[in-house]
Amino acid sequence: MGERNRAGWAMADHYRTTLIEEAIGMAATNHHLAADAIFHSDRGSNYTSAEFSKTLKDLGIRQSVGRTGICYDNALAESFFATLKNERAHRTAYPTREHARNDIARYIELRYNSRRRHSELGYKTPRQVRNEFEDRQLAA
Repeated sequence: MGERNRAGWAMADHYRTTLIEEAIGMAATNHHLAADAIFHSDRGSNYTSAEFSKTLKDLGIRQSVGRTGICYDNALAESFFATLKNERAHRTAYPTREHARNDIARYIELRYNSRRRHSELGYKTPRQVRNEFEDRQLAA
């Protein structure tokens, strides 16, 4: 299990299935997920394990994995992580894991989600798209 910070999210020094299960569990706890929400990933062993499949099923999340050898299936996620690394993580020397957690969380919430527009989202920010989704849910 990863260490938790004050915001409640974890960062660990490993990439085992338990860390991914913890992350998706926190997402499901902290955000309303649409019925039949889909979790898409590559075909890494962490994502295709029986334990992870059970975690998704228990959370009511459908599993989707990319096609073998087709990098475009994960292009949006890969783009996000490349941006995070290039704009923040690789430009910053973090004295502790806690500093890294806090700084990266601030970057995602205050810069990436609220200011960065995406062509795939109709040149809206992730926050605008989420707010529109939540407004539609409330109106339904």
